[in-house]
Amino acid sequence: MKLWHSFIKELQLSSKSWYFYIEVGMAFVLLLILLVAVPEETDNRTDEYLYAGSLSSDYVDLIYRGILDDEDEYEEYERVEINVGGDMYGADLFVTDTRNIYFVDERDAVLRLAEEDNEVGIEIVQGGDGGLNYLYYLQGYESERLRNLYMVLQNNKVNYRFVERHMDRQTVETIEKDPFVLNNRENIVPVFLTYNGSIMGLFIMAAYVFLDKKEGIITAYAVTASKVWHYLMSKIGVLMVTTIATSLIIVVPIMGANANYPLLILLVVVTAFAFSSLGLLLTTYYRDIMQSFGAFYIIIVAMIIPNVSYFAPSWEPGWIKWFPTYHILEGFKETISAGGSAGYVLNVSLGFLGAGLLLFIFANYRFKKTLTI
Repeated sequence: MKLWHSFIKELQLSSKSWYFYIEVGMAFVLLLILLVAVPEETDNRTDEYLYAGSLSSDYVDLIYRGILDDEDEYEEYERVEINVGGDMYGADLFVTDTRNIYFVDERDAVLRLAEEDNEVGIEIVQGGDGGLNYLYYLQGYESERLRNLYMVLQNNKVNYRFVERHMDRQTVETIEKDPFVLNNRENIVPVFLTYNGSIMGLFIMAAYVFLDKKEGIITAYAVTASKVWHYLMSKIGVLMVTTIATSLIIVVPIMGANANYPLLILLVVVTAFAFSSLGLLLTTYYRDIMQSFGAFYIIIVAMIIPNVSYFAPSWEPGWIKWFPTYHILEGFKETISAGGSAGYVLNVSLGFLGAGLLLFIFANYRFKKTLTI
């Protein structure tokens, strides 16, 4: 009961602190960023600029039909204007599943796009044998492989049956059938949960304790019958409640009912407990937040490194898994993904619970030892 009363008292005091409103306000800011600044889907179509103005209209019609297959032919067509260095050029735009194909009216547009905007431009001209020649305007830094590929794409003498035969021999293995893919907003949610909860929790916990040190509350425990671990656990309890609330502010509007909320709250609680315990431990080595700034800065920067691997899965060295936030990111991703691995989340939660208990026990020992320092 003493622990409960201590927790309620800390919760009431914290609700009047400006640190509490910083956490809640930050959650709404992050939510606003997701809803306003981050599009749900990214347009992955590539832009292609072609000029065929020197050809007859019959040739142009043949090119249109040749480039666009039956599936894409009528997807979208419109007459547009493109801006090149402040000048407007007319163009026919064909939109397919994978490409935005611009047939510009003037050759100068293709040249300027290649020279000024670093775009690949193509001029189509009639060859001496009645066929078509494709003149590519490149930037000069393209690899030899890419140049050879351009030559193969437009080379009528290539034995396509030979190429297709070799392509058919390639083994393609489907690792996962019908995988669930997060959109852009959903994919950023684990990052915000990790750093709004864990990293902010580390910093806010230190701010709470240093404020109590400044006001003499910590020293007063030396002459009271209250147990130090009650004080520490009540601080952690307040931070857990705040972290759960701020996490739900972010997750509910973005994920709706698609997230596994029991597992998500479990991971939020144990990671907040672990990082809060770490924050408590660090405060025992410093007198105020200014002295501790260097240590907190190094830890926070180190914990951000797994972000690179999260957004670029092709870069995932073995040592990156030694960072706690790597597993937090993957754990939160599993909680919001349809069919996510509950086993992985439970294992991560168990690991952070054990680490948090060890850190809390050591922090309790350190607080008892340094209570009057």
